[in-house]
This record gives sequence, C-alpha cells and structure tokens, in this order.
Amino acid sequence: MGEDGERFCARTRHEGHEEDSVSGASLDRDHERRHAELFRQLDLNKDGNVDVSELKTALAARGLHQGEAEEIVLESDINQDGLLDFQEFSRYLQAHEKRLWLMFHSLDRNNDGRIDVSEIQHLLHQLGVEVTMEQASRILQSMDRDGTMTINWTEWRDHFLFNPFHNMEEIVHYWKHSHMFDIGEHLTVPDEFSEKERRAGLVWRQLVAGAMAGAVSRTGTAPLDRLKVFLQAHGSTARGINLLSGLKGMVKEGGVFSLWRGNGINVLKIAPESAIKFMAYEQIKWLIRGSKDGRSLRVQERFIAGSLAGVISQTIIYPMEVLKTRLTLRKTGQYSGMADCARQILKTEGIRAFYRGYLPNTLGIIPYAGIDLAVYETLKNAWLQKYSVDSADPGVLFLLGCGTVSSTCGQLASYPLALIRTRMQAQAITEGKPKLTMAGQFKHIISHEGVPGLYRGITPNFLKVIPAVSISYVVYEHMKKVLGVGY
Repeated sequence: MGEDGERFCARTRHEGHEEDSVSGASLDRDHERRHAELFRQLDLNKDGNVDVSELKTALAARGLHQGEAEEIVLESDINQDGLLDFQEFSRYLQAHEKRLWLMFHSLDRNNDGRIDVSEIQHLLHQLGVEVTMEQASRILQSMDRDGTMTINWTEWRDHFLFNPFHNMEEIVHYWKHSHMFDIGEHLTVPDEFSEKERRAGLVWRQLVAGAMAGAVSRTGTAPLDRLKVFLQAHGSTARGINLLSGLKGMVKEGGVFSLWRGNGINVLKIAPESAIKFMAYEQIKWLIRGSKDGRSLRVQERFIAGSLAGVISQTIIYPMEVLKTRLTLRKTGQYSGMADCARQILKTEGIRAFYRGYLPNTLGIIPYAGIDLAVYETLKNAWLQKYSVDSADPGVLFLLGCGTVSSTCGQLASYPLALIRTRMQAQAITEGKPKLTMAGQFKHIISHEGVPGLYRGITPNFLKVIPAVSISYVVYEHMKKVLGVGY
C-alpha cells in the first residue's frame, strides 16, 4: 500500500463514532460489513449481483442522478458481464473512498478533520467560482447531517459515495450547477460560468442544449398553445368553446397539421432570444458589479440583471412574437409563410404593428419572473433544510414539481397581461374595429366579459405546463450528455 493509502486508512479510523484505537483488522472488517450491507440493499432480486437497473433504483431513492449508474458499472465491472458481484462492488467502493478521502484532505486546510464554510468558499475561489458565504453555507448544509455546520469524513464519504467524481473540479461543477444556479428552469436568471468554462466553450454548448430542449418542448405542446392563443384573441366570441371542441374546430378548419400553426417561428426565435439574453445579462452583471470585479452577484441582483436582460432580448425579438401570434391565428391560405405574413403586416399596418402589445408584454416579465424565481427557490431551499440527509440533489421529480408549481404561480400573476398582449397583437385580424390601447383592452374585457375574461385560455395553458417542463428537462439532460455539458 502506498503512502496515500496508508494515510487513508489512518484517517478513516476517526470516522463517525469509531474509537481512535481501533485496530487495522477491525477497521477492515467494519468496511467489509458496511460494504456488504450496502450491497444487500442494492441487490433487489437477491441474485448475488447488482445490475444497472437496480443501481438506478437505488440512486433515484437517494435523490441522485440515475445517469451515474452506467458510469459506476462501467468503472467497476472487471469481467465486463454488465453485473457487479460483491468483490467488484467492494473493490470499487475502496478505490472511490480513497479518492474521496484525498479530496476531503485537500479541502480540510487546517487539518482538524472537519470542513467548514470558509474552506468551501476558499476552494471555489481557487477554481474560479466566486460565491457568497450564504451560498457556501447552502452547499455545506446539504451535507451536514448532525447540524454542526461542519462536515466530518463520514458525512463527506456518505454524501458522495454514489457520485463517481474523480477530482475536486468535478465536485465543484456539481455544486455549482445543482445548488447555486438552476439550469434550464428559469430563463429569467441565466447561468453563471467561470472563465475556464467560457474558454472550453461550455457557454454556447449550454445555450444550444437549452434551445433544443425548448424547441422539442414547444413543438410537443404546440396544439395546446395554439388553442390558448385562439381563446385569448377571440374573447367573448369564444364562449362555450372547451378544450375538445376547440381542438376539433381547428382540425376541421385546416386539418391536423393546423394545430401546429405558428410553431415554426415560435421555435425559430428561441436561439436568438437565448443568445441576446445571455450577452445582455453578462453586460448588465458587469455594470452591477462595478469595480468589485471578483464579487458574486446576490440572488436579488441576479434577478434584476436577468429581468433587464429579458426586457432587452424581448425588445429585439418582439416582432417575431407578433408574427407568431398572427401565424397561429391565421386561416387556411391567409399567408403563404413567415415572409408573406411580415410583408402584408408592413404593407397594410406599418412598422408600428410589429410592436403592438409590447408594453403589457414587458410589464408581464416582472411579476412572472419574480414570483417564479421566489417560489422555486423557497420550495427547493425548504427541501434542502429539512430532507437533505443523503443527497444535495432533491431529485428529478421534486425539481420538476418545484418548476411546475413556481411556473403556475408566476403565470397566475402575469396571465392578464399576456392575454391583453395577445389581443393587441391580433387586433388587425378584426377588421373595422378600433385599435385599443392596453388600458382600453383592460376596460373592454372587464365590461364585456368580467374578471374571468382576463383568464380566458388559462386551462390549456396550465395543461401544457407539466408536459412542457418534463419534455424540456428530459431533452435538456440528453443534449447536455451529447454536447459534453453534463457533470
């Protein structure tokens, strides 16, 4: 056994409630008993082997990413039969625990056997990720099982036992993308990237992954989106139309493919909107930081920067929003395509028509973004504080639930503004009627349809939230692996 291995065995004598005087033989027996118990828990069908599906079940129960199962089996399956027997499993754990101990020791700068908040913050700083003390505390709390606000070796080992990380850079990447920043779930608050990640091209690969996830998600839920826009635009004339009759009516008018009208430009605008938002966010973030170049933005500052970036990107791509609404509501044969639609609007209504509904659209960003982010952060942090015993990651289902609830709350607050925006975008379709302002639309809806009129079309909008979030998440995770963004 090399020097590192001897130090590893010596250090692990202090883990948990074990006595410092325990013998090496006793320690080996304890390791074997612990490994045997873990193996027994994983071997669900009791056949003496653990396969990928059993390992995935165990990872899911611990709130971990199931994609790690393949990597663990690949690394430890010596005879390459796709199964892990106890010897292979135990050998993997021994090697992995040794790696984890070396990482623990490198993080424990004062050699007191515990990791504190300042040591986590120092490590992140060394690797080019600037965090506040609050963010570092959140990372520590996710591993702290005894409430001491420090991490001993046992807590560190148990926390990362089924995460096949090989160095501190991988662990930092995991912390960064599972704690401080929520990728792909909040367009309002873009992700943070270190200089190293920028040089590696991670920024643009992540934007591509997000754009692909958005494209598939929007295409999958396009029929519900078109029905929502139809109900929003037609107001009182759409009374009595429910989900089924609305979809049937659209199919009858233009065939099955008419359910996807407007989806082409809806997908097309994802990439420029994401790129503009990210670049604007970077510039605004730099202005907020000012001379304090190394300081990490607080949540409130990120929200402000994200909201402003959203306004800038929306301002630039807003004409595409108007085109999307017109194409979604068009009758068969009205336009030959996007270019023809744009040409007709420009010819008959002028350039100002491309910004009709801009004000309610911009105002709607603030309540939606604020409530969406606040609810999501509150739910996730509540889970981390109460239930993060074995894992820092709440798991896919919980995060999808948080995203669904927060998005629903945000939509409830901003929906009337979204409806008024759609009405204003579609006004040219109703020939002979005066073009109403935002206030005029609001008064007209209240007087003719009542308060429920402000929420017309919200049912198909809510129905598309869960499939949209789910499809987006699955595609995003897959694209991250394809593009090499995953951790």
